[in-house]
Amino acid sequence: MYFKLLLLGTLLTFTACNEHHQSKNLDGEKLLKEKCSSCHNIDLPPKTFEDEKAPPMMAVVFHVRNFTEINVESQRVPKAIEFVKDYALYPSISKAFCDKESLKSYGLMPSQKGLVSEDELEAIAVYMFEHFTQENLEKEQRVLRKYNAMTQGEKIAIKNNCLGCHRVEKDLMGPSFKKIADKYKNDEQKLKTAIRNGGNKMPPYTNLSDKELQDLSKFIYRSLKK
Repeated sequence: MYFKLLLLGTLLTFTACNEHHQSKNLDGEKLLKEKCSSCHNIDLPPKTFEDEKAPPMMAVVFHVRNFTEINVESQRVPKAIEFVKDYALYPSISKAFCDKESLKSYGLMPSQKGLVSEDELEAIAVYMFEHFTQENLEKEQRVLRKYNAMTQGEKIAIKNNCLGCHRVEKDLMGPSFKKIADKYKNDEQKLKTAIRNGGNKMPPYTNLSDKELQDLSKFIYRSLKK
C-alpha cells in the first residue's frame, strides 16, 4: 500500500512539474502572432493604418515599459510583464497608460479572459519585452534603409531567393551573376527566357512580370561593371 501511494505521489509530482515546464516553454512569438496580430501590428519597425483596431505592439511595449512605476531599474521588465498579464484579462480605464485621445480612438481593450491562458500571456509578454527593444528597432531600421536603397532588380533577387544559388562574382550552386551576364551579354531576351523557364537545377520563375524580369536582368548585367 505504501509503495502504491509513493508511486502515485511521484507520478502526480512528475505530471505537475511537466505541465509547469511545458507552460514555461511556450513559444511567445508564435502565440503573439496567433493571439494578438489580428488587432495589433507586430512589425518592427511598426506599420500604421487608418482603420487599425489597436496601436502597434511596439508602441504598446515602449509605453508600458516607460510608464511602469518601479523602485529599481531591474524591476522594470518583470513589472511590465505582470502588467500585461493582468491588463489583458482585466482591462480598465484606471489601469490604462494610454492618453485620452488614444483611448477615444481605439477604445478600451476587450478582456481576453477565456481566449488566452495566464501561461500563454506570460510567454507572450516575455517575448514582447525581449523583441520590441530600442536596439532591435534600430537594427531593423538599418536593414530597412539598406533595403530601400537597393535597386528594384536587387530587391527582386532577394525576394525570389536568387542569392541562395548565385553571388555577383562567386559560383555557388549556380554560376555567378557575372558569368551569367557575360554569357547573355549580347541577348537580353535569352537571359529573360532562361530566368522565366529555368533549366538544369534552376526552377522556372513564371511568376515574374515582364517589368520584374527587366529589372532583374539590369541587376545581373550590372555585375559586368564591377
